[in-house]
Amino acid sequence: MKAWAIVERGSSGLRRVSLEVAAKAKELGDAAVLEVTGTERYSPLAATAALAARSDAPDLVLVGATPTGRDLGARLAARKGWAYVSEATSVSVDGGSVTATRMTYAGKVRATVRAPLPAVVSVRPGAFPLSSGAGEPQVEAVAADAGAEALAFQRFEPTAESTGRVPLAEARVVVSGGRGLRGPENWKLVEELADLFGAALGASRAVTDAGWRPNEEQVGQTGRTVTPDLYIALGISGAIQHLAGMTSSKVIVAVNKDPDADIFKVCDYGVVADLFEFLPAFIEEVRKAKAGG
Repeated sequence: MKAWAIVERGSSGLRRVSLEVAAKAKELGDAAVLEVTGTERYSPLAATAALAARSDAPDLVLVGATPTGRDLGARLAARKGWAYVSEATSVSVDGGSVTATRMTYAGKVRATVRAPLPAVVSVRPGAFPLSSGAGEPQVEAVAADAGAEALAFQRFEPTAESTGRVPLAEARVVVSGGRGLRGPENWKLVEELADLFGAALGASRAVTDAGWRPNEEQVGQTGRTVTPDLYIALGISGAIQHLAGMTSSKVIVAVNKDPDADIFKVCDYGVVADLFEFLPAFIEEVRKAKAGG
């Protein structure tokens, strides 16, 4: 079986999800790792045209379930008339079909989807573990013609990655805060804990709607879906739309003063406590542990 892994680059190399799909493609068969170049930034029509025009059409295409990956994967599948499966958490191939697992109904149901080959599958970040010490694969550049983008688009400058933290979708640890923080002035506690863990910052919808945190930090059905190794929920009650974005985390730790909060139904470890008493003490213990004492 011939597979493609279409990868993306961040500011410091290939994105983690790209490394994951590249490793999975190689596991499934004869794999090519492709990256579209030739335009100043991602150009949907140009990238789709460049990939669709290749003569070495694969049986399976894997892309990361990022904004770019979802867009390009769906466009390529539509252009070629192939099946498309989105947000997969597992992928296997059997004969002439691909079988994928994905979450539905706001994360309450795990569905198994089977589609005929050829097919395009977008894969959630963190779905496939990387072996220790895995390096970057050899990437083949696919030249795109910027002139293929015949439609008129208004260009916006990308948001600068100025925080120094790992992007939310790629983070192995996420520290999220909710309304239990009482206001944006108390977010310094969340940031301090996140810095100790080298974690990304997340937030509930109530927090971003209130303007305490930027929208790109929202975790949930209408925000980002994350699958870190560790998810720490601070003062988050556990509304269903938030749970839909983080229940695939490997380990969930929740801190809330309400013992009946829904977040305790999905967490692996729960702490019933006042955040403003618990967090400073916890931060101090983490700092001591990191210092070896």
